Amino acid sequence: MTGISGRVGDILGASVEAKLLNRIAEFETPQHLAVIMDGNRRFAWTKAMSTAIGHRQGKEKLEQVMDWVLELEIPFLTVYALSTENLENRKGEELETLFDLYAEGLDDIRQDQRIHDRGVKVNVIGRRELLPQRVRDSIDRAESETADYKNFTFTICLAYGSREEMVEAIRGIAADHAAGNLPLESIDQREVSRRLYTGDIPDPDLVIRTSGEERISNFLLWQAAYSELYFTDVFWPSFGKRDFLKAIIAYQNRKRRFGE
Repeated sequence: MTGISGRVGDILGASVEAKLLNRIAEFETPQHLAVIMDGNRRFAWTKAMSTAIGHRQGKEKLEQVMDWVLELEIPFLTVYALSTENLENRKGEELETLFDLYAEGLDDIRQDQRIHDRGVKVNVIGRRELLPQRVRDSIDRAESETADYKNFTFTICLAYGSREEMVEAIRGIAADHAAGNLPLESIDQREVSRRLYTGDIPDPDLVIRTSGEERISNFLLWQAAYSELYFTDVFWPSFGKRDFLKAIIAYQNRKRRFGE
């Protein structure tokens, strides 16, 4: 009976997803989706698992979400994988597990034929000097092998903090102004945006955060000024396709005013 009920559930679930996809197809989808992937550890704790297993399931979830993003042809996906605060506050053993997963995940991405078939450019932003060499090597390989792709851009925030990003941009502007290379009247919002790590991609239209927390935690503070925010109680490893599609529909149901 369990097998039969499971198959029935799968059929009903696929039917619901098909209806959601049809609904989404009627309206404009976000061009840039940003995700705060939160809840790996709490997911593991509720399942009496180790945090390492929770993080691995989080990695596998990201691979699924990438498929869903490509299915909807959302050209820009940015994910918050590791903050500078995480580097300061997490224990060494957990960080080593995360570093191994990042290196493995980046190598998996560059070897994934779907990435090459769909033309996905991989971009990693953050303070790379804070990451171990094995992670930096995997970043270099993933970026170099996808550098010429233009259909989609997948940005991973590693050792990233938005305040640090803005401070770095401000320092660059100040240095150029002091050197006489940047007139005061040329310093505007566009110039600041250009100096950020994300200077060559559009601001996010929608920011999703999983796990029930309702804050953006030093993530794309400048870029998300007019983003729609969507919070869900679901832990990241449990974030299903229906959860994803519901977030997109919630975005479509909102009227973006941009300060009007």
